[in-house]
Amino acid sequence: MKTYPRVLTIAGSDSGGGAGIQADIKAISATGSYAASAITAVTVQNTVGVEAVHPIPIPIISAQIAAVLGDIGADAVKIGMLHSAEVVLAVKEALARFGVRNIVLDPVMVSTSGHRLIEESAIRVLVSELVPMARVITPNIPEAEILAGEKIASQKDLPRIARALSCGGSVSVLMKAGHLSEDNLVDFFYNAETDTVLELPSKRIYTPNTHGTGCTLSSAFASYLAQGLTLDDAARAAKEYINSAIISGADYAIGHGHGPVDHFWSTRKTGKR
Repeated sequence: MKTYPRVLTIAGSDSGGGAGIQADIKAISATGSYAASAITAVTVQNTVGVEAVHPIPIPIISAQIAAVLGDIGADAVKIGMLHSAEVVLAVKEALARFGVRNIVLDPVMVSTSGHRLIEESAIRVLVSELVPMARVITPNIPEAEILAGEKIASQKDLPRIARALSCGGSVSVLMKAGHLSEDNLVDFFYNAETDTVLELPSKRIYTPNTHGTGCTLSSAFASYLAQGLTLDDAARAAKEYINSAIISGADYAIGHGHGPVDHFWSTRKTGKR
């Protein structure tokens, strides 16, 4: 009996559809895997910003994870917005109970519009309890500065910071350079399993449509791991996917703020549905 590559995404819902669970499901589906979800919070947001966050009760979060893993299973798990220490611990316990592997953790802390999405106490628990369980983490520059406790001035700092965030060389780290000022961007992927650094260059794309890029990249990474790609190949494929999604969506107008990327750029390009 055939089965799909399966990815469980654990994250918050974005009513605007550009980030969070909605972006995750789009990215996982567009890259060829089956998406299941456990929603940690419902946000009231659109392209302009986040107006409110409604936490999902802890037992319901745990039950969603158990329902998916106990029946469907998962070849990879993507973790996004976890707003409190209690949620972090509940997710850790649920995943540990099922022995999940291929965890891609996107340490979501601040929305594109600047809204804080995680409590201070949750950051400490995230670092001590959940990051060591991950196979890969995918921080952007502001998130990496919080995790590392230092400012990041340029791209040349990224390989060192990646190693510093790798839990002593046990967790691979994809450092995203998009928040820096260079026109020629280089993301760095530290592969903890081979102790090597992979450069992932791209040109900066000038567009307001960058809402959900972190969610999309990490979900694509998890999707490719679920399909059996190596860490380096999954990093390359995820980078190519998000870069093409940004390029394809650069000139679209969705809302009045930071619009989404074009998750289904490949089908739009080929005309297939």
